[in-house]
Amino acid sequence: MTTFPCKLYRDFPRDGYSLISRTLVTALDHIEASRPVPVLFRADDIGVLSANYLRLLGLFTSHQIPLCLAVVPAWLTKARWAAMKTHIDTSSPQWCWHQHGWRHANHQRSGKKGEFGSAREKQALKDDLVRGRDRLQAIMATNFSPFFTPPWNRCSQETLALLADLGFKGVSRSMGEQGQTIPVEDFFVNVDLHTRKEPDGPAALAALADELRQAVEHYYVSVMIHHQLMNEAAFQLLEVLLAQVAADPRFRAATFTELSGSDLPERGSVRA
Repeated sequence: MTTFPCKLYRDFPRDGYSLISRTLVTALDHIEASRPVPVLFRADDIGVLSANYLRLLGLFTSHQIPLCLAVVPAWLTKARWAAMKTHIDTSSPQWCWHQHGWRHANHQRSGKKGEFGSAREKQALKDDLVRGRDRLQAIMATNFSPFFTPPWNRCSQETLALLADLGFKGVSRSMGEQGQTIPVEDFFVNVDLHTRKEPDGPAALAALADELRQAVEHYYVSVMIHHQLMNEAAFQLLEVLLAQVAADPRFRAATFTELSGSDLPERGSVRA
């Protein structure tokens, strides 16, 4: 797994932090909202303690912003979970610990990567879903929340049906991965902080600002984080976002659990 920051943070524009801050304020000023705009933060590839991971937890703790943590079951051990407990209160409603595939392995023979894609048989998909869920429940007990983030932010329609059959409440993928019918709630991400593909820093910053603007205007901001890809500039930008969300009452930071069952038509999913 790569740990190299994208070009946005290797070539961070001098006015980047102020641009992001202004973008959020301007977008909020342009909408007419009778209630706060919901904001989700989702951190992927959780399971191993590292300096970046602990710094991430520290930022969210200091700003008291909720965080949905997508845990790779095969990476989490009882010892690692016990170590996490020494740093934070894992039972706090601030954290939404949920399943991130099984072992983050690609099974697609061609095209885009995926662990729960169309290349796999139904029974294999089910076996890995159950194996991952049971492992997290055994280690986390009641701290586990029944939501699912597929590695690489995509999964097959068959996987969605299995999630519903197995009692999962929701799925979180990339915007644009939505099918015609979704048998569980859909908490897709529409802002990508760290896996950007633009050719240089200014282009990436402009695209990120546009994602944030559109997300606010659609009354649903869902931010994807990859802590392994973060450097100092990335942490500073995340702190700008967290501080602004925490300080502005027009935002409502929440977890999947807190938003489950909410009327959020802007997410674009069609419930089965």
